[in-house]
Amino acid sequence: MSQVDWLSHLLQMITITGRLEVRCAYGAPWRVAWDQSAAHEIPYHVVLKGRAIIEDPETETATELVGGDIVLLPHGSAHVLHDGSGHAPGPTYERQGSAGLTLSENDGQGERLDMLCGRFLIGPPHDRLIRNYLPTNLVVRTMEGHGETDIGSASNHLASFVGLMRSESTGDKVGGYAILNALSSALFMLVLREASESEQAPAGLLALAGHPRLAPAISAMFADPARSWSLPDLAALCSMSRATFMRHFQDTLGRSAIDLLTDIRMSLAANELKKPTMTTEAVAESVGYQSVSSFRRLFADRMGMTPGQWRRLARQGQ
Repeated sequence: MSQVDWLSHLLQMITITGRLEVRCAYGAPWRVAWDQSAAHEIPYHVVLKGRAIIEDPETETATELVGGDIVLLPHGSAHVLHDGSGHAPGPTYERQGSAGLTLSENDGQGERLDMLCGRFLIGPPHDRLIRNYLPTNLVVRTMEGHGETDIGSASNHLASFVGLMRSESTGDKVGGYAILNALSSALFMLVLREASESEQAPAGLLALAGHPRLAPAISAMFADPARSWSLPDLAALCSMSRATFMRHFQDTLGRSAIDLLTDIRMSLAANELKKPTMTTEAVAESVGYQSVSSFRRLFADRMGMTPGQWRRLARQGQ
């Protein structure tokens, strides 16, 4: 099984839609701040040209971004972006731009920045799965050499994809806004795949998927979560002893294999509970539980509500 398998199963399990909202065209000095996002929202920024510093006040970290860099904030953290000069920024002005985007500009005369900003929306209750298994900040660099080269000249497939987003955001072509949002949704999947395949995959699910010895276990759990997997079964897939498997898994993911398997099952169960013809007993069995009481207890523990409460909530939402 390949890494693509687990990612495809994950993205079939959760509903992710993308919404591109603002195109920032600034001259230094500039500074913009974003508040903490709602639980089901993941902010993202794509630097098309120029440089930016992103700061996370909570973790007190600062990262430099250059043309071609994409940053996701899976925990929805409050954050600040600025030019790094330390000079006081002037006011920004907003107007309706092309393709349905808001265009934010300033009067700064320094180094230019061109950046797209938006958010990914996660269908509940899967935001919990994303927050628990993805890092606070996720930066993917699409340009080789980390230089100032215009993104349009990149041969990298992800950079070319972002170049297409830039092209759609600058024109007034028919369907531009809808196409931008569709591209935005696909961007989430591409960034996760790129991050999991990088040599320095961030801790959590992406590092686990990129771990050559542990990848068979994660692929198997996503492909067939209802199977009665035991730790020896999963260890055998990875050609490891039970103890070695448990240690590597915990060190890489920060959680146990049983934790991940349970979360996968509960996320699938949440989807099944939306179907009016599925009883709680049938849902429990479909995700690998013969005991309905055990299923109810685990669902309440992971989702913060009983299966019945979630079913009613989901119907109200529909």
